[in-house]
Amino acid sequence: MFKGSNVALITPFKDNILDEENYIKLINFHIKNGTNGLVPAGTTGESPTLSHNEHEKVIEICIKESGGKVPVIAGTGSNSTEEAVSLTKHAEKAGADGVLVVTPYYNKPTQEGLYRHYKAINDNTSLPIIIYNIPSRCVIDMSVDTMAKLFELKNIAGVKDATGDLNRLDQTIKKLGPEFIQLTGEDGLAFEFNKRGGVGIISVTANIAPKQCSEMQRLSKSNKDQDIKEAETIDKNLQPLHKALFIESNPAPVKYAAKILGLCSDEIRLPLVNIKEETKKEVDKALSMAKLLS
Repeated sequence: MFKGSNVALITPFKDNILDEENYIKLINFHIKNGTNGLVPAGTTGESPTLSHNEHEKVIEICIKESGGKVPVIAGTGSNSTEEAVSLTKHAEKAGADGVLVVTPYYNKPTQEGLYRHYKAINDNTSLPIIIYNIPSRCVIDMSVDTMAKLFELKNIAGVKDATGDLNRLDQTIKKLGPEFIQLTGEDGLAFEFNKRGGVGIISVTANIAPKQCSEMQRLSKSNKDQDIKEAETIDKNLQPLHKALFIESNPAPVKYAAKILGLCSDEIRLPLVNIKEETKKEVDKALSMAKLLS
C-alpha cells in the first residue's frame, strides 16, 4: 500500500490561521498529478507548531478530501507517548490508512525506551505504523535491532529512513527482509534508495514537483533499462531542487517555492522564518532547472 511518491504535505497558513481553501487545493493538485500517498501533519506540515486541534483538523481534511483515492499516512508522532497514542487513535477514527510516528525528540530515550514507546502505540491501534527515524532532528537513532524487535509486533509496518545512510537500508533489508516497508526521507537519495531495495519516499520536493517525483518513482522500479535511464534523468534534473529546498530549515524554502508556483502563501510559523533573498535566488534557479518555471 505504501510505496512510490508520498508527499510530506505543507500546511498553508493565512494570517497565522490554517488556510483550508488552499490546503484542499493542494490535496487535489497532488491527486491530479500522480502523487501516490499523502502525509499530513508531519515535520514539513509544521506539526511542532500546530495546536492539538489544528493537528487533528489537518488530518481530517486530508482524509475527507482525498476520498480514498490515495492512501493517507497521518503524522501522529510526539515525544510524549500518551499524546502519540491519542493522535494515533484520532487518525484511525478519522479514517487514515496508516500513521507516521517520529522517534521521541528531546527526551533521548534508550533503545528500550524507543521499543516501549512504539509498542504502546502499536497496542492502541490497528493501523499500520511507519517508524520515522531522523537522528538529525531527534538526536536519537533507532538501531536496526530495535526495528527488528518492533517488526515482530502486529502493526509495525516499515520505516521512513532519514539517516542519509544507504548502508542502513542494506542492513535493514538483510535483517528484516523485503516485507518491511522502507521509504526514504531524503529526496536526494530517492533514486539510489530504490535501486538498492527501497520502495519509495516521503518527499518534500513532491510538494512542488509531484508529477516528476511520482514518475521517477514509477520508472525507478521498472525492469526495463530504458525506464531506469529515464528515472535517472528525472532524478538528475531534480537534484539542484532537492538541495535548494534544504539550504534553510524545511519547510521554509518549499513554502517559498509553493508561493512562486501559485499554490499557497509562504507564510510560516515562528521559530521558523521566511528564507533570505540569496536563498530565494537559489530556489528560483533550481525551479527553472527542473522546468517548473517558464
